[in-house]
Amino acid sequence: MKPLFWVGSALQDLRAFPEAAKRRAGHELHLVQEELEPDDWKSMASVGPGVYELRIHTGVEHRVFYVAKFEEGVYVLHAFEKRTRQTAQRDIDLARERYREVLRDRQRTTRPPRR
Repeated sequence: MKPLFWVGSALQDLRAFPEAAKRRAGHELHLVQEELEPDDWKSMASVGPGVYELRIHTGVEHRVFYVAKFEEGVYVLHAFEKRTRQTAQRDIDLARERYREVLRDRQRTTRPPRR
């Protein structure tokens, strides 16, 4: 099972979801950790390659952006309540910046030493 890595305030944001949405998001993320397909998702190429959106329907819409293509684990980039049909640009921009942060951190930690 792949571990979860929470980027920025994603964990605190998910913890602020209503109880039913938290449970559903936890179940869906567990499926992703097991490298299984979640129930309701879509690709978010506008955020970055390999980024997906979990769609949580519990009366109010919630979304969780994550990337699971890296061997070391699943990075949860952003968790938020969706209030309109279209995802707000600020949510996409925030997830995009956190995705770039993950790439930078991975590059720093996986770069071979200079000789």
